[in-house]
Amino acid sequence: MSKKEQPIIVGLDIGTTKVVAIAGRKNEYGKLEILGFGKSESQGVSHGVVMNIEQCIRSIEQAIEKCLLSNPNLEIKEVYVGIAGQHIKSLQTRGDRVRTRIEEEINKEDIDLLIRDQYKTYIPAGDQIIDIVPQEFMVDSTPNVIDPVGMSGVKIGANFHIVTGDRNAIRNIKRCVDKANLNTRDLVLQPLASAAAVMNDEDLEAGVAIVDIGGGTTDMAVFYDGVLKHTAVIPYAGVNITNDIRNGLGVLRAQAEQMKVQFGTALADEANANAYITIPGLRGLPPKEISVKNLANIIQARMQEILDYVVYHLKQIGLDKKLYGGIILTGGGAQLKHIIQLTEYVTGLGARIGYPNEHLSGNDTETMMNPMYSTCIGLILRGYHDYENGRLRFVGEGGNIMHISAEEAKAIAENLKVVEDTVETEEGEDAETKQRKNVKRSENFKKLFDGFKGKFMKLFEEVDDQEME
Repeated sequence: MSKKEQPIIVGLDIGTTKVVAIAGRKNEYGKLEILGFGKSESQGVSHGVVMNIEQCIRSIEQAIEKCLLSNPNLEIKEVYVGIAGQHIKSLQTRGDRVRTRIEEEINKEDIDLLIRDQYKTYIPAGDQIIDIVPQEFMVDSTPNVIDPVGMSGVKIGANFHIVTGDRNAIRNIKRCVDKANLNTRDLVLQPLASAAAVMNDEDLEAGVAIVDIGGGTTDMAVFYDGVLKHTAVIPYAGVNITNDIRNGLGVLRAQAEQMKVQFGTALADEANANAYITIPGLRGLPPKEISVKNLANIIQARMQEILDYVVYHLKQIGLDKKLYGGIILTGGGAQLKHIIQLTEYVTGLGARIGYPNEHLSGNDTETMMNPMYSTCIGLILRGYHDYENGRLRFVGEGGNIMHISAEEAKAIAENLKVVEDTVETEEGEDAETKQRKNVKRSENFKKLFDGFKGKFMKLFEEVDDQEME
């Protein structure tokens, strides 16, 4: 398929501290070219949950406006939206089904019926099953079957990972997007979006925990043996660190945030005991001197608490010693100095920062190669997963449009560039080899999103119909 036929996908990350909108399109090598970028301060969202509809709508509109300003040729109608918040929960279940047509081979319908049975799983009142992800299948007495389609057997069973969330919290996010004159193409669990953006095939095989330290929540997704084993949302993140600094040192919120970003470190032992930060006094009061060591102690205490939660979740599923790929830190909080050392110390696992670099073309800005944009890049990848599986319309049939040719689009992508991506193709690797690698990679990553089918939209339609009766 030629480049000009590829759709323009827009990811919208509605966070506690920022709202980011990124428009992207794949080039002939399967890499994303960024066609538009907008970021605004988030208002009306606390710990991933919408608290003020009007403020949240304004924040979304500002991010979209900035995205359109960065490329006036864009027309944005549809977005993929990330969903997180402390109301998101997950549980493990087991399901079995006896087949009636045993002389026929197992087909996709058998799998769908098995998955549909899991919607009868008990969940607390007010919660809604967001999606059900099959893990290992079992056919008769054969365990650990990756894909049972085509096999013969009487009884088919599987372990399932079920993700649930508060129905009203989910509907409030969609309502904000709708009122910003956008169509929500799908809602995607943020830890899965971040995982798709920063993981590679080796990580999936070795076993990793993706820890996305955002503004209001820390999202976690654990993969082992190539399948999703666990998801969790920890209700502590960057905002909590800022509040700790504000209360502990008696400064304004903006000053606390600035100190965290400029002088903060996650390891107090690495802080200079003789360094001080001078804060201007309020309304004629004398300036205040803040010890960098004290600042580091406050940050380390909260970060250690977050990482203790990570260890707790890993122990719950028995993988605290088995993740050979270690922990991949992403999100804005991953930019704290010495965060890798603290993570390795607390968890006992190797750690690294996850960047969405390998999915971006060389024409993109260095700004995009930042862990805080991992979720948004992952949302665009989800859009392409839908497109490649026939669940997304072509450009010009109601989706996002760019009123220029593919050649002009390339020029715009180059204009968005701040610093040239210096990562070059491996020596001796031609374009065809590179393309083959990308195809293989996309096949391996299909498993990541295949369970999440976009049943959200049907859910909202059913609820709205009931209210109108």
